[in-house]
Amino acid sequence: MNLNRVFLIGRLTRDPETRALPSGQSVTNFGLATSRYYTNKDREKKEETEFHNLVAFGRLAEIISQYLKKGSLAFFEGRLRTRSWEDNAGNKRSRTEVIVERMQLAPKSIGTQQAKKETTEKNPPTGGKKNPPTGGKEEEEDIPVIEEDGEIDVEDIPF
Repeated sequence: MNLNRVFLIGRLTRDPETRALPSGQSVTNFGLATSRYYTNKDREKKEETEFHNLVAFGRLAEIISQYLKKGSLAFFEGRLRTRSWEDNAGNKRSRTEVIVERMQLAPKSIGTQQAKKETTEKNPPTGGKKNPPTGGKEEEEDIPVIEEDGEIDVEDIPF
């Protein structure tokens, strides 16, 4: 039995780039960063970030380029593919990519909360003013799951 399956939750490192293949099918390329947080033996908090190359085809490629941009948080499911070629100088090159087969957008509230947190950490409030409370529990949102065939299925999978 063989299995080639990848699950990633992360933020886009650049805006998706979409082009058309000679067949007319859309293809979108983009980068994704995933981070791992841990505490080392000296009890220091550390972060380790991996960068991934992702590719989507067809309707899914169009949806990704329409709804996502640099910094967007999303869940991707797909498979690994390594392709090899020779560059103009005759050097052998290779690249491992994730071929996206399903995508799930993060709820807007998660992206907004994370962005506010990062902004506050980088630029702490001045003058003793604190950010006002949000007034309770965040609203829950349905998260659309977009599959390779372009159909949208709604699931409530929390991030």
